[in-house]
Amino acid sequence: MSNEALISGLSSELAPVRRRSMVREGALVLALCAVELALFLSLGVMRPDMNHVAGSPYLMWRVGSLGLLAVFACVLAVRSFSPTARPRQGLMLACAVAVLAIAASAFVAPEGVSDRALLDRIDPASGVKCATSIFVLSLPIAALLGALMRRAAPTQPRLSALASGIAAGACGAFVFAFCCPFNDPLYVVVWYSVGCAAVAGAARWRLPRRFRL
Repeated sequence: MSNEALISGLSSELAPVRRRSMVREGALVLALCAVELALFLSLGVMRPDMNHVAGSPYLMWRVGSLGLLAVFACVLAVRSFSPTARPRQGLMLACAVAVLAIAASAFVAPEGVSDRALLDRIDPASGVKCATSIFVLSLPIAALLGALMRRAAPTQPRLSALASGIAAGACGAFVFAFCCPFNDPLYVVVWYSVGCAAVAGAARWRLPRRFRL
């Protein structure tokens, strides 16, 4: 049998594969985040004083920085699934965005917050619930990114998994930001970081195990 006949025989029954579209995949991830936010708020869990604090520098910092990080990280994750992608630089930029957001928190703290005791500011009992909520809210996004990753052909699956975890964590934190009643930036920096780090760590550990090179 000739090589041409062998190749023709092996490929004759293969189904055509739909070409990847990073725009479509990114839009799908962001759409899922928007749907999750809408469903979450429909449960009536939005903070009751939202009408009064919507324009406050603190809330604008929290929602704006998390929204920016979520969009940036989602784009990074989807792009990292390409065989030619080099996600390391994008991960460093995502970390830089997070550091800048943390630094900006020093300028938006409400009056009198810094005078409280450290344990009162971070409130560990509530903080653990906050971080757990972010982790749970991140799971649908992480699952979707994991499915997109398996359909693609990343050459650095561990870094792609880490990027997916950061994106999922940022999306979960963005959704939770609309119902979190705490106004202390230190509380947000500590517990939102814990929640996002837990998601990123879980994705980095789990997604490559499910990925077949």
